[in-house]
Amino acid sequence: QVQVVESGGGSVQPGGSLRLSCRISGYDYSNYCVGWLRQAPGKEREGVAAIGSDGVIEYAKSVVGRFTISGDTSGILEMHDLKPEDSGTYICAAGPLWEGCRPDFPYKFYGHGTQVQVSV
Repeated sequence: QVQVVESGGGSVQPGGSLRLSCRISGYDYSNYCVGWLRQAPGKEREGVAAIGSDGVIEYAKSVVGRFTISGDTSGILEMHDLKPEDSGTYICAAGPLWEGCRPDFPYKFYGHGTQVQVSV
């Protein structure tokens, strides 16, 4: 049974930084796409960043230059220069690499999310 658990959310002021971590257990596929999605109240869930076992790393345009994803099935997301529009529930997801890894990949497993609030 695959479990995905996020940690590291919190509240920061604009311009601040946060580091999110994702612990994935029970995953026994030979390849992966691990990503972070976020959902703000009243908005659709959007992919933020993804990293694949084939070395592919991709980001949503809104976070390029500010967010960095690293790790394999640990899915660490370093977020810098945070803006109020970055606020939301951040969800870690993972799945077998059955097509090109990208932030809006059709993941198979999802966590419950961790909250990020950016405000003055």
